[in-house]
Amino acid sequence: MAFSRESKEVDLDTIEGTVESTGDSEVRCQKQKFIIKISEKIKILDFKKRQKNSKSPGTPSVELDFKENLEQNRLAEAQQQLVKAEECLFGSKEVGRTEDEEDKLHIDYEIFILHLRLAIYDSFSEDSKETLKSALTSILKEEAQDRRWMEVSEDQRPKWRPTGCRQIHDTLLQTTVEERMKNADEEENNTDILSTSLKREVFRMGKIVQKDLLRVVRNLRECYPPDFDICRTYAQLYHQTFSTRLQELARSKISSEDCLYILSWIVEYYPKDVLKHKELEEHINSSSLGPLLPEEDLKRLEEQYFSYKENEIRNWLSNALEKEAEKWSDGIEPELMDGYYFSNLAIDVLPLVDGAVKDVNTLLSCESKARSFLNQLDSFLQSYKTSLEELVKRKQENIPKTLFATLVNIYQFRDYVQKPEHPFTEDTRKACLSTLADLKNICHRYFLSHIHTELKPLYRKLWTPVWFAGHCEVVEELVKALESNIDNFKELKSVCREELMAELHLEVMVEYVRRMMKRKLKLKDKEQQEAAAEFICHDSNQICSVFARVGCREEWFCQILPKLSEILRLQDPGSLQLEIVTLARDYPDMSEQHIIALLNLKTNLSSSDLRRIKKCLSENRGTLDTLESSTSIFFSKVLIKWKII
Repeated sequence: MAFSRESKEVDLDTIEGTVESTGDSEVRCQKQKFIIKISEKIKILDFKKRQKNSKSPGTPSVELDFKENLEQNRLAEAQQQLVKAEECLFGSKEVGRTEDEEDKLHIDYEIFILHLRLAIYDSFSEDSKETLKSALTSILKEEAQDRRWMEVSEDQRPKWRPTGCRQIHDTLLQTTVEERMKNADEEENNTDILSTSLKREVFRMGKIVQKDLLRVVRNLRECYPPDFDICRTYAQLYHQTFSTRLQELARSKISSEDCLYILSWIVEYYPKDVLKHKELEEHINSSSLGPLLPEEDLKRLEEQYFSYKENEIRNWLSNALEKEAEKWSDGIEPELMDGYYFSNLAIDVLPLVDGAVKDVNTLLSCESKARSFLNQLDSFLQSYKTSLEELVKRKQENIPKTLFATLVNIYQFRDYVQKPEHPFTEDTRKACLSTLADLKNICHRYFLSHIHTELKPLYRKLWTPVWFAGHCEVVEELVKALESNIDNFKELKSVCREELMAELHLEVMVEYVRRMMKRKLKLKDKEQQEAAAEFICHDSNQICSVFARVGCREEWFCQILPKLSEILRLQDPGSLQLEIVTLARDYPDMSEQHIIALLNLKTNLSSSDLRRIKKCLSENRGTLDTLESSTSIFFSKVLIKWKII
């Protein structure tokens, strides 16, 4: 560009080129004379300073000459004076004109165009609005004058026609935009927090785009006539300049970190923050601007980013598990927080995976690639399971505390996997949940096997003559042992403790019913059967109270024994038959073996009554409206080792 912001004198070489381009051989001979005349005529060593100190164009109290109009930035009036002089010299064939007169008018036009350039170049200045309006008015009038002279033969036109002021304006806008984008480093200084020079450059360019477009909308738009469509024009110029530089950067060898930053600007910051500014949306159609990067460049960046992110996630997961396993091997106890043991594994891993999934969905708009990270989570959980299986085989004192923390991790992983908003494929979700169930089972088996080993001598007393003779003492002993063991889980997070206690509760009830059906006790008459029914209900209340105190909410566990007690209490075969059918409906997994084992407790039940009950159950089993619930898993856990003939 011929004139920079910091120039302190007119670029005579540029003017010289303009004169040569529009003149003939005689004009070129007078070149030096023109330059001297121009340098004498324009005394603007600092145009910007003069603009600030001069009055804005307005209606003068006295008529001004051409020079005075220029000095006061009244470009429209100066242009009209030039047109008037032009008409006087060239408007009539009868009126003669001298070469000096023509040369003088030519120089005045060059001076006018120089001022016009300066006015356009300085259009972003806060106090240049009136000057810009006057300049734009003169451009429109110059366009009209150019069109008028195009109807005249070339040898009859002034040598400076057409002046092409509109083209000068458009070219200068592009040059101005390119310079402002190039000098964005000087405009935006708050980029110190960004880690690379590329990030700082892209950020500064992006911010100058928004800053300048807001200036256009707020200040320049009202200066321009509608046919200039100035908001769209500036938006396209800034967009193209930004795009050109991003292409240069994208095609250079850039780091994955810089690659991510460019993608973020292309997909997020530029279209959603810069162009979607509430003041810009009304005036700029962002969809008409086109993409910032060609498809080929964009795909290359996307592949670079995805490959980097995939490897990064794989390494993150591997390192996280390795560090966790090292803690186990070194015997390091997990931390105690809010009264329970916890591990950072899940809260370290899940945000990384989730963030990568969201980033890829956002930046690449490719759900299949995002899901590949969730597939890695499945592989990670499989490795976690293997490591945990190895841990529980060791004999380390801190294993219970480690498993407390592990159960918290499992709960957090499961919560993440189950949420429908996370884009797992159905197969991957099922695989992850299955592995997590295995992980939880490893922990639960470790704890429950130890508890059942301790309780085994007490289980053996259930439904024996000892129990029947003094059942209160037997059950109280069992309850105390349960309470003592449950007390060891105070430092397990409550939600995990409730799950573990629910499983223990279920297994205690299963063991109770299994002992009941082992035929260690025979109830010979109504009195014994009613007493046993009462004992069962008492035992159920005692056991359920223990688990209720630790938050076990599975109410159906507490309904099992009372329902079985009804079978013992009832003596009427018809009522007994109806109760058995109801029991089979409530517990679909209750087999014929279970029912016969239960009825065999009632030694006063005749063989014919037993056959009728079995026949009724067989006839009604296929038509029973069974309940679809967790109750259907209870009796399948009650194993009966002896066969009924």
